Amino acid sequence: MAERSFVEEVKKLRLGQGQVFHGEGILAVTKALLESGVAYVAGYQGAPISHLMDVLADAQDILADHGIHFENSASEATAAATLAASVNYPLRGAATFKSTVGTNVASDALANLASGGVTGGALIIVGEDYGEGSSIMQERSHAFAMKSQIWLLDPRPNLPSIVQAVKDGFDLSEASHTPVMLQLRIRACHVHGQFTTSANRRPAYTLREAMENPRRDTSRIVLPPASFLHEKEKVQQRWPAAVKFIQERGLNEFFSEQDDDIGVIVQGGTYNTLVRVLERLGVADVFGRTRIPLYVMNVAYPVIDAEVLRFCEGKRAVLLVEEGQPNFIEQNIASILRSGGSTTALHGKDMLPMAGEYTASEVLAGARSFLQRYGRLAASTTVTAPSEPFEIAATTVQARPPGFCTGCPERPIFTAMKLVERELGEHHVSADIGCHLFSILPPFNLGNTTMGYGLGSAGAAALNVKADKRAISVMGDGGFWHNGLTSGIANAVFNRSDNLTIVVDNSYTSATGGQDILSSAAANPTRSTGHAIEKAVRGVGVEWVRTVEHTYDLARMKAALKDALTSKQSGPKVVIARSECMLNKQRREKPIVRQAVAAGKRVVRERFGIDADTCTGDHSCIRLSGCPSLTIKPNPDPLRTDPVAAVIDSCVGCGLCGEVAHAAVLCPSFYKAQIVSNPTAWDRLGELVRGKVIGWLQARGAARRARFAF
Repeated sequence: MAERSFVEEVKKLRLGQGQVFHGEGILAVTKALLESGVAYVAGYQGAPISHLMDVLADAQDILADHGIHFENSASEATAAATLAASVNYPLRGAATFKSTVGTNVASDALANLASGGVTGGALIIVGEDYGEGSSIMQERSHAFAMKSQIWLLDPRPNLPSIVQAVKDGFDLSEASHTPVMLQLRIRACHVHGQFTTSANRRPAYTLREAMENPRRDTSRIVLPPASFLHEKEKVQQRWPAAVKFIQERGLNEFFSEQDDDIGVIVQGGTYNTLVRVLERLGVADVFGRTRIPLYVMNVAYPVIDAEVLRFCEGKRAVLLVEEGQPNFIEQNIASILRSGGSTTALHGKDMLPMAGEYTASEVLAGARSFLQRYGRLAASTTVTAPSEPFEIAATTVQARPPGFCTGCPERPIFTAMKLVERELGEHHVSADIGCHLFSILPPFNLGNTTMGYGLGSAGAAALNVKADKRAISVMGDGGFWHNGLTSGIANAVFNRSDNLTIVVDNSYTSATGGQDILSSAAANPTRSTGHAIEKAVRGVGVEWVRTVEHTYDLARMKAALKDALTSKQSGPKVVIARSECMLNKQRREKPIVRQAVAAGKRVVRERFGIDADTCTGDHSCIRLSGCPSLTIKPNPDPLRTDPVAAVIDSCVGCGLCGEVAHAAVLCPSFYKAQIVSNPTAWDRLGELVRGKVIGWLQARGAARRARFAF
């Protein structure tokens, strides 16, 4: 189950000609695909486009009504390769994934697609996960677009512009026989707004027609000598066709072009930030009307020489707002100006940071410096109030490392690893992309490297040597099905590895929003689930396999890991640790519990607590767990100064803290309580009896202490 359902929102996808759509950017993209006559869509989830996949999954009845095929792809490479249907047939197809990691995975298919070219429109929707909110390495899609000569759209982040970019992207692809990337940044994906809809279109050419009338054109296949001709086609035919289309369609925008002898060139995706900054500096209004000329590059690649020279003509200087590094666009524009004999001064990374996200405060500083240098602002100019969002005083904030969710079933896996480490010593741990990567941070501090999604086992391949210890690899179930089965497990079998791989099976691709995968336990009405990871592992030749069905059983989890690390049997070892993702479990169970309570049914929930009088203040439970529901509070004993551990209301009753206390032989201070909603008469009677007995014992104990006090 995905983290969010769009069942209600997708009804807006049926809006017809002239109606008004209100909603989120990612849903608007889906509507634009429908209005563009797309024939098929494929993709792999990942922020910030996970919700696009979720929308498509929830809208399959609408897609089916319009003859559109949707694929939940096994990986980004699978999604990109799906666009092969547009090579020989006039089929409009779209693929979507998180960039840049998704683009890296898809690079082989994308490079072949770009080389041979396309007949139908091929649109690649990439979620540009760049900046401080990102979870990946800081790279840009721009480099890949340049490398393979794929046109890159970077529209202004408002719904009309995004929707139009989808439609223009298909047209541009068909006009130039080149795949097109549509770059959607995090804020563009989640921006809310409205646009006037058009009628949904069925594909002009269908997948059924393609299957019944197969076409074959060897000149489109990347094989010599055709592959040598593809490069000439790109330069001599496709590029000029793209430039002509971009100019004639007016994809890039000019604002207040002749109003001043200075100007700003900006990528479409950072337009909103720029105009907000200009408004704060007093040279634009709240509606974006600016006195400073702007050239908005909704097409980030290719750069249109004639448009750059036109904008810079008669201007003393221009500022280029190009987020990220290297400064590809700045180098390109500098070359255009030099070749065109322009005397316009070009500023960019000399006034703006070379790297990092262009937040409002960063753009504000650069724009103010530029405008002051060329006399549009006094040297003493400050921003108009309120300036708090842009000018924040530097303060020291205590670092808080990200960690596992409350009750996460992956936490006991790494707790068990720490306990085994205490007995067998430290081991090299090859980590992997996913929630389990949090294990490299406190309190576990496990993990030496990570190389990519599903590559945990492959990351330890070089350590396949005879030694007193075995290397440990970690891989999630999402990464396992993404590519880990072949690149990790099968590779270990083939090379006779003697190391250990732990496959974390929580039934979903939890890190991308909880989408179903092959091994998901829940029945999916449109996908095949329930395929056991153990069966797949044994199928490629692993003989030593252990499945721990309940990761919260710390003793069993620890025993399985210790056995794998000390076994005399040679060959790869695989431990499959299974327990459902707690977030998805809570999403499923909480509505059921609320309904039951509201209906007056008896409901029992388990919670854990700590007896403050018994707690020693050692806090080993916190150090071996790190659960957000575990914290500290003042010691109630006036003679003791160390704070005691406490369990707060966010506890979901997974029981790990108690298991930790038992397994580590820490203390007996943990207790389990049952919270009963809508108690029966027997529950009330039992509570009354327990209260009387406990009260009597407490009174007797107090009396005894009073006698010994003198």
